[in-house]
Amino acid sequence: MPFSTLQDESTGADGADADDQISGIGGEQMENTGAMKAEIEILKERLARLGEISLRISESPDLNAVRREAVAGACALSGAGVGVIAIRDGSGQMRDFVAHGLGPGEERQLLDLPHLSGLGEYLSEVAEPLRLENLSACFASLGLTGHALMERSFLGMAVRHQDESAGCLYLLDKQDAHEFTREDEGIIALYAPLAMAAIANARKHHAGQQARAGLEALIETSPVGMMTFDAGSGTISSSNREARRMAGDLCAPGRPTGELLKAIGAHQADGSEIAPEADPLARLLSGAEAVRAEEIVIEVPDGGKVTALIDATPVVSESGEVASVAVALRDMTPLAELKRQRTEFVNMVRHELTAPLVSIKGCTTTAVDSSSMLSAVESERLFRIIDLQVDHMRRLIGDLMDSAQIETGSLAVSIEPAELAVMVEKARNLFLDGGRRNPVQIGLPPDLPRVRADRRRIVQALVILLNNASRHSPDTAAIKVEARLRGVHVEVSVVDEGPSIPGERMPHLFRKHARTAGEDRGAGSGLGLAICKGLVEAHGGRIWTESEGTGPGTRFTFTVPVAEDIHADVRPARGRKPPQSGPIDRRKPLVLVVDADPHALGYIREILETAGYQTKVTGDPEKVKELVEAHRPDLLLLDLLLPGTDGIELMESLPERSGRPVIFISIYGREETIARALELGAADYIVKPFSPTELTARIQAALRRHAGPTEPFQAGDLVIDYEERRVSLKGKPLRLTATEFDLLRVLSAHAGRAVTYEQLLGSVWQMRNAGDARVVRVFVRKLRRMLGDDARKPKYIFTEPRVGYRMARPDEAAE
Repeated sequence: MPFSTLQDESTGADGADADDQISGIGGEQMENTGAMKAEIEILKERLARLGEISLRISESPDLNAVRREAVAGACALSGAGVGVIAIRDGSGQMRDFVAHGLGPGEERQLLDLPHLSGLGEYLSEVAEPLRLENLSACFASLGLTGHALMERSFLGMAVRHQDESAGCLYLLDKQDAHEFTREDEGIIALYAPLAMAAIANARKHHAGQQARAGLEALIETSPVGMMTFDAGSGTISSSNREARRMAGDLCAPGRPTGELLKAIGAHQADGSEIAPEADPLARLLSGAEAVRAEEIVIEVPDGGKVTALIDATPVVSESGEVASVAVALRDMTPLAELKRQRTEFVNMVRHELTAPLVSIKGCTTTAVDSSSMLSAVESERLFRIIDLQVDHMRRLIGDLMDSAQIETGSLAVSIEPAELAVMVEKARNLFLDGGRRNPVQIGLPPDLPRVRADRRRIVQALVILLNNASRHSPDTAAIKVEARLRGVHVEVSVVDEGPSIPGERMPHLFRKHARTAGEDRGAGSGLGLAICKGLVEAHGGRIWTESEGTGPGTRFTFTVPVAEDIHADVRPARGRKPPQSGPIDRRKPLVLVVDADPHALGYIREILETAGYQTKVTGDPEKVKELVEAHRPDLLLLDLLLPGTDGIELMESLPERSGRPVIFISIYGREETIARALELGAADYIVKPFSPTELTARIQAALRRHAGPTEPFQAGDLVIDYEERRVSLKGKPLRLTATEFDLLRVLSAHAGRAVTYEQLLGSVWQMRNAGDARVVRVFVRKLRRMLGDDARKPKYIFTEPRVGYRMARPDEAAE
């Protein structure tokens, strides 16, 4: 306290009489009393400001606002120009930094200081505040690198919350003074726990809001109708999208949905009426037990009807009365439609098999009838009919077997490098041998790479598409087969000149179906395009249709992955070790699988381990960062819907995933969702359900695209071990952060070639379109200092003006 610094200012003099001395003592006491009163007023003012600021930081439940107010309040109480609060995350690491009093560029520079986290750990260990006149000078005395931003006075202390280390508070640049005082230290020691308690409460509120939002989104998008009823009035208090859809199907046009309950009726699935007192909802509202899986038909007199499976649970208040009722409605109409389609499909197959059997039976009866004398020509014609009908039955049985294997995910394909031109030519010959009259025009570029394919299956898919085009084209119209290279896939198209396909039929083209009465028998069994889709997806490809809907012509296009990395530089950098012809590296790639469904986790793990991959699986998004840091997986497989978050948010929150591809798996196949995931850095997106072959093919393609160098890079005295993530200079190890190593890895992997700012931001920081090139410049300057590189005469990292940077080739660094 400042009271101990007060000096004795006695005005007494030698030879003065006693009254003068007493008078002097009295004056000194009055002066000291006045100083004490002034100090008390200052203390009162500080405490009042402390209470005011403490209340202000607790006003808003928003986490970001509370953190900013907490730092600003510490600066206001202590007179600091700059403040930083470091908060520990769930794993205990001090990674959450919030700054006040700095511009955006200065804030990034300060937070990127390599020793900031270490300073926080030191303060937590000693459990004592630290006051310094110059932070940079202190760092220099310890042999650590300083910074211009640190040429300021400093006050730092660890902060605890509920007897645990919660973070640290750093204050710099005491205004109107050389350094912080004990009074500043005391007021901040009182304030810091209050600020951290407010931040902890805001964190809990934020987590609760996230959980609530996730639960609401899950309920709203659930395919099961969810409704809650008020027990007192019996009215609907809330409902999700599926429940509103079902209610809309019941209501007649013009009737408000709110009047639905007044006119609703119900009966059992067997047709028996449900009395009002036996109604499941009535039983619940009256306090009866929960209803489980009761199938009823709900209908209104002037509207529609819905067959639903009902589950309902009463929500009981503290007094034991039913307050509300939660009802789940599963629409059974799609199941009934599926049963109808299955019945039609079975009838179609029966018809397809019966027709050739009748023909065969007629031919054999005629041939064995002893009373008829057949000529050689007539006998040959009968046997040809039998032969054709047997071939037709064999093809139909083969289609049925392929369709069953595709649906169960057991379709076997033998993948190997293959020439697309050879497969297209074979498919054309088979198509023409089948008696088709349409000419087939093949237009393939001469420089197409080989593809990874099962030759027999791709030929089968091409023949299906050619037959489909022939059925819908004039007999003399040409059918075109085209192909082009697109990324790591080859797109193969079959184009016909037949009638265009109406837009409403497009979503149903690749589903197996029964022929309608208006279709001719040449339309086939309804399995062809469905089988074609399964064959393509078994290769890790996609198939789609393009048709104007008004003019003639339809284009069917599917993709097949290329057999080699066509983007790889075939000229190895000089100084690198050439590929060895001996045994290849047998290390199994590690895949981290994140899915909230335990059955999906088991299914995916079995697929991957059978295919030769190592796996780590979890259903808890909170454990993903820890698993990535501990095991360094080669690839992440994320479900889009996860508890408390979604896969895209989780991917963006993982700076440790740099250099690791991410593939999303989801039941949602909307184009905008897929596009958003890919734009934000995902390597691929797979829609559930998927076959084992498709999953492994897509993982293999993603790993091949993202594979980096494995052999150590050596340029002069610099050695980079990619596998161990170690860097040494002149035999001495360099301590690099994860970001610094990734930046050096990307530059060295492209040694001798310029790497643009956009490429570096995308590869190291996962920034897209809005990245700040200054971030790259700051980290390159840090790397140059560590490597002893001079920007004017560099040895390792060269600047490409207005483009980016280039790493020296091994021979350049040696010179």
